[in-house]
Order: sequence, then C-alpha cells, then structure tokens
Amino acid sequence: QGLRNHGNTCFMNAVVQCLSNTAPLAERLALGRYRTRGARAEVTHRLAALVRALWTRDYTPQLSAEFKNIVSKHSSQFRGNAQHDALEFLLWLLDRMHEDLGAASPAQQTRGPQEVSNPPGVAAHPGSGGRCLGQAWERGSWNVLGGSGTGAHPAPVSSLTCPHCLKQSNTFDPFLCISLPIPLRQTRALNVTLVLQCERWRFVRVGLAVPLLGTVADLREMVAREGCIPPEQVILAEVSPRGFLRSLGDKEELGSAGEGAPLYAFQPPPARRAGCPRSLPASPGVARPEGPRLPPATARSSDCLHRGPGGRILLLLCNTAGAGPQLARFGPPLVLREERGISWEQLQQSILAQLRALLRGEVRAQGTGALFRIRLAGGSAPCIYLSPQDPRPLCHPAIDRALQLSGAGGPPHVKLTVEWDMSTKERLFGNIQEEVVQDAESVRLQQQAHRQQHSCTLDECFQLYTKEEQVWGTPH
Repeated sequence: QGLRNHGNTCFMNAVVQCLSNTAPLAERLALGRYRTRGARAEVTHRLAALVRALWTRDYTPQLSAEFKNIVSKHSSQFRGNAQHDALEFLLWLLDRMHEDLGAASPAQQTRGPQEVSNPPGVAAHPGSGGRCLGQAWERGSWNVLGGSGTGAHPAPVSSLTCPHCLKQSNTFDPFLCISLPIPLRQTRALNVTLVLQCERWRFVRVGLAVPLLGTVADLREMVAREGCIPPEQVILAEVSPRGFLRSLGDKEELGSAGEGAPLYAFQPPPARRAGCPRSLPASPGVARPEGPRLPPATARSSDCLHRGPGGRILLLLCNTAGAGPQLARFGPPLVLREERGISWEQLQQSILAQLRALLRGEVRAQGTGALFRIRLAGGSAPCIYLSPQDPRPLCHPAIDRALQLSGAGGPPHVKLTVEWDMSTKERLFGNIQEEVVQDAESVRLQQQAHRQQHSCTLDECFQLYTKEEQVWGTPH
C-alpha cells in the first residue's frame, strides 16, 4: 500500500516502506513486541502505528502526517518541506529507535543470545569482554529492537592469508550500515544471421546470450553449436545495408560486436558442392599467404605471377547498386571458393551462376563484357578495384594483404563488393531487395529474457560482497 506525499516526503516514505517490508522488524512493530526505555518514545510508537496500518490496510494520510510531525519535532533538520537523503534519514531513524528501545523485549529476556563459536583461527572481538565474535554479532543484530543496550554493532571479520607463509590476518570492522554490490547481468542478447550450406542457401537469424566480457572466440563457439558446424569453419562479419563492414577476429572483445551493423556467420562451401560445374572447383581449406613482405597496393597481379597461380581462395561477396546515399545492397551475400588463377570472365560467370535463381532472364556466357565492378571491401584500402583487363585478378597483391588481415579464428577470406549500375541491375534482376531471413524462436526468447528487469536476492548481494578475492603483493 502506498503512502501519501506530504511535500517532498518521498525520502521518508521510501524508508518506511523498506522497514515495513523487513519481516522481523515489521512483525515486532505491528504486534507491539517491543519495550520502550521510558514514556517518551513517540517516534517508535508512531512508526509502529504506521507499519501496523500498512499491514492491516487501515492506512490513512493522517497517520503518515502525524509521523512526519513527530520526526520534525525531534529533529530540526527534517522540518519543513525540503528534500533529504533517504539513507541519512534511515540512519537517524535507527539511532532514534535505539535510544527509545533501551530495555530488552520480553522475548529477548526469556531467550538470551545464542552461543556461537568463532570460526577457526578467528580471535574474540577486541573490547568484547572475552565474548566471541558470534556473541557480539548476535547482540548487535537485535539491539535496535531493545537488545542488551551495550551499543555493540555487527562486526564482520575480513581475513587476509599470505599464499607463501600462510599467515592469516583478521580485521574486524564494526558498522551500522553496509553498502552491498548488486550483481549485474552478465550477458546480452545478440542476433546472428547464419548463412548455411544446403541444397540452396539458407538464412536463419538466431538469438544468443553472449557474455559481456567475452571474446569473439566465445561467440564463434556458440554459433558453431547453433549451426552444427566446426568452429574453425565459421566466418563472422558485419554486413550493413550498404555492404560489408569488417570481419571479426577471435581476440576481439564482444562489447562492440554487432553494434555497427547486423552480424552474419558464414559457413564456407564444402570441397565440392553438388551441382557446381567442374570449372568452378572448391577446396576444403585455404592456406594463409606466406612471406614477410608484400608488394605495394599499386602493383598489378602480373607483377606477382612468378609466385604461381595455384591455390584456391575463399571469397565473401555482396552485390550493391546505386551511388552515394542511394547505394544499397541487394540479393543475398555469397560465399565462393575459386582458383586464384581464374580470369575476370571466369570469375564473372561464377558470380552469375550463384545468382542464377535471381536473374530475370538468361545471360550469355561469352562476350558479355564487364557487367559490374569488383571492389575490395573493408581493410585499410577500401577503394581498390580489380581490373577486368587483369589476366588473373585474384592474384592482385591487395588480395594477399586482405587475406592476412581477415582475422584469426575463422578461415582466411577476402571480402569483395560487386558494384552494379542501376540500369544493368534493373534489367537483370528487377526490383530485388535484400535476402529474406527467417527468425528462429531463440530471437524472441532472448529479447524477452533480456528486456525483463534484472533482479537479484539479498543473499546474492551478500555472496558477491563476501566473495574471496586474490590480492597480488610483494611476499614478506
């Protein structure tokens, strides 16, 4: 039940509600199981009447107004309608109740404090007259409600053990109030679009609960389990409506993953896909280029032909159309394995073969010329284009540089953007937009779970507060 605000008394109402929902205290106040030191215990009596009314649903605004007036009578700092700190008022109220409740309650008089032995290696509390720490804590835990009147407060022990000599140092820290840390949520929801290999390309968006302090390697493992594929075959990349942004390496932190653009996880094609023409072979793996020095970005692939055109390369492709603000991606992103020694015409026909299901009509296999431009996406040189006149465009030195910068963890790959002019795109594909992605049930479940307000128990806060820590220092 709520309390009436009598002019900036929200700090007071908040404290009363907290005390009213502290079961042991509320029970004693509501049932009158306390004994005051003298006849003048107005603050405690008014608080007890207010708590009793809240639990019996007999509350009226007059009760909270009377409690405010009594507080103002005994403390000049809380007079008027100024706003105050709730913790400051709580400490004042507990101290006032401690003064009002000086004699032990009947329940406490019939039952003395429980004898609690010290933990092994813990000495008695200094100044406690030989009483053990458990007795001091027990007395301090009920003195507000009419305890022993000794003024003892809880005194937790903080133990520090040297890992070398095993010497233990115990420190007692009496307190009236304690600030507990609140356990925070350790995960966040992240959607990842899986691009899986099957009879046809399949796009499935899944929802994952990724660790806040994890790395991309953790995400790669989670994606691999979702897609039932080995982690070393997962390629993680951010794909925006305008094309590729970047690939993710295993050592990167997960904090910014997926914030710049939607996150995609690609499964490379197998060694040989069913139905692929023999002129477009594939390999199970791609070796990283070796050599400590790379040619400059201005070199042509003909400058590197002495290395030999052997080996296959993994390509990630996005198709875009338009220019400037009108630039937009269309169709699904593609994953291909190609021989590095193929010509521009062979590469173009391989890309068209992947887009055959989207074409409005047949495209001649020979003599079509360059239908598009191919640009290296991402990296430090985003404006490098492969030349149609280059006999082996995939042997360009910028391709070697992109392979080295593709990130550790997944297979080495190169991101390419296929740029179409609008007239050619409309003639061949019509008004096609981005790929259609199916949402798995995990997307809704993870969003719902992380949208809910995070809650924790008081016991979890104490567990975090008393969690053992390892402190590194100089051995003595």
